[in-house]
Amino acid sequence: MKKLFLDDVRTIDMVYPNSSEDEFDIIRSYSAFVAHIKQYGLPDFISFDNDLGLDERGEIAPDGLAAAKWLVYESGFDLKNLTFAVHSANPVAAEQIRGLLTNYLRFLHGN
Repeated sequence: MKKLFLDDVRTIDMVYPNSSEDEFDIIRSYSAFVAHIKQYGLPDFISFDNDLGLDERGEIAPDGLAAAKWLVYESGFDLKNLTFAVHSANPVAAEQIRGLLTNYLRFLHGN
């Protein structure tokens, strides 16, 4: 199972204490997220953080919600079999990511 962990600072064991880093591809930014999926394809599971720190100019970087939106609206990948979790400490953004992906997956499955 291919797993992806999107977070700018956390380590795998901080979120999944019974897992190890070799189980996940660890991605630290929106641009790396897009590039990784374009190169290696859609993983089976994605764990999303929302707030991804600052970009190289010191401005707020595109976040986990932007990554989820890219998956749904731009990527062109078939997301029917995608599973995901949101581990963001930002409750509003976490619900936005969860809602977007859950509703889109329901749509894909005809529910």
